[in-house]
Amino acid sequence: MSDTSKPVYLRLRDIISASILDGKYRDGDLLPSVRAFAAQQSANPLTVAKAYQSFQDEGLITVKRGVGMFVAEGATRRLRDMERQNFLEHVWPGVAAQMRRVGISLQDLQINEKA
Repeated sequence: MSDTSKPVYLRLRDIISASILDGKYRDGDLLPSVRAFAAQQSANPLTVAKAYQSFQDEGLITVKRGVGMFVAEGATRRLRDMERQNFLEHVWPGVAAQMRRVGISLQDLQINEKA
């Protein structure tokens, strides 16, 4: 998941997104403070703040002054929709092309999934 060609704040965003999508943080849950998350990830707090700010700008997290940052209601669904769209537009075409090249069908994937 760590793409070193991406800016650090985007990699941190990916970690936060994955945590929300994996259910570690649910809608309404308190997120780690900027300092705590920075320490966890060995990152600069200003970089973490930039990642959090981008989520806030998109309405995916809300801030309660003096309390902390929370996953916004509906954020999980919106993130899942965004990730799904990204997968279909940017990831799947390359996967599908590779599958055609090596002769793998969707049926082959279903059979392997059951094994």
